[in-house]
Amino acid sequence: MHSFVQVGRIPFNQQIKNFESTLDQITDNLGADAVADAIAHCIFFVGMGSNDYLNNYLMPNYNTRNEYNGEQFSDLLVQQYSRQLTSLYNLGARKFVISGVGSIACIPSILAQNMLTRCSPDVDNLVNPFNNKVKAMVNTLNTNLPRSKFIYVDIYRMFMDIINNPRLYGFSVIDRGCCGIGRNSGQITCLPFQTPCSNRDQYVFWDAFHPTAAVNVMLARKAFSGNTDVVFPMNIQQLAALDLKAN
Repeated sequence: MHSFVQVGRIPFNQQIKNFESTLDQITDNLGADAVADAIAHCIFFVGMGSNDYLNNYLMPNYNTRNEYNGEQFSDLLVQQYSRQLTSLYNLGARKFVISGVGSIACIPSILAQNMLTRCSPDVDNLVNPFNNKVKAMVNTLNTNLPRSKFIYVDIYRMFMDIINNPRLYGFSVIDRGCCGIGRNSGQITCLPFQTPCSNRDQYVFWDAFHPTAAVNVMLARKAFSGNTDVVFPMNIQQLAALDLKAN
């Protein structure tokens, strides 16, 4: 028998508190001005939302779906998201990369539950309002928070292009995970010591939920140097070149 330590997710609010605590410690050693200048040059990557749907709203043992319809839930998430990003700004962050939620209609976990069709558009009908509101939030934050720049990475658009044109990108398996158990290798996700597929670079999905490294590399390259159809109002390379002062 093997025993495993179950590590829970750290909520974003707690992550921000941890960051603030770390900043306090660094400031004691380096001084406030030096730390503020360094933080202003850092790029903060934040990707939120998928777990709020997959591990909350869509779970039958949560009451969230009875309390909020899709629009109300996306409003709630984005209102909190905006406050959290503003907190990071108030701690000195100036350059932000905000990642939208990719399509979850076609992930192996959803496919395993939905045997009639390949994908479940109802799931993405929940995600799309959230993504649209995050885009609007990015525009608002760029207007309201001086000496900062927020950019939005349209993961959904990039990912759907891969799903719809897999061979163009070098993929041959789009409907099951490289590592997992059951229908579509998506009923139980990849377990410790389980042997994955031997040709993972040909798979879009690594496990029941997550894309493979090959997909992530493609997404990252487009986010870094892509055009405004996938990352706006500028790409990460352009964001890195901006000189945004802390004060």
